[in-house]
Amino acid sequence: MLWWLCLGIQALAIPGALLPVLPGLALLPLGALLWMWAVGWSVGWPSLLLAIVLLVLGWGAEALGLVLGPAKLQASRWAGLGAGLGLLVGLLGLLPALPVGGPLLGLLLGPFLGASLAQWLAARGGLGRALQVGLAVLVGMLVSRLAQALLGVVGVLGFILLTR
Repeated sequence: MLWWLCLGIQALAIPGALLPVLPGLALLPLGALLWMWAVGWSVGWPSLLLAIVLLVLGWGAEALGLVLGPAKLQASRWAGLGAGLGLLVGLLGLLPALPVGGPLLGLLLGPFLGASLAQWLAARGGLGRALQVGLAVLVGMLVSRLAQALLGVVGVLGFILLTR
């Protein structure tokens, strides 16, 4: 029964990688640690090590997704700062206004608008260029979220194979 709970905790990492309301890949080591506690600390190390490696890879995917798109377009550094602030404002600002879909909408629109506005104000490259930078940030973020979801699937499958 506890194995199913650990698996359920780890399975939440998949939608958590896509949605900002769940912790994401951090649930992989949590489920593995709970399993190790339940069966004894001497067993379960492979599943915990896999979960930690996947968590670190997920952090790397997120960082690369947010940096590579704008870097390819030679965006200003203000675009990255604008994307981060836009993400924060989008998530928190739309939460009271739209409690159901607000955070998800803020996750998509916030970085796009923040990066576009910051690029437009800082570099004065024109509105079209600023919108391209915003779109690059959005695409990079979506690709990194998808990569994290796939890492979550690998983590869940790895947990199943390593603990059964």
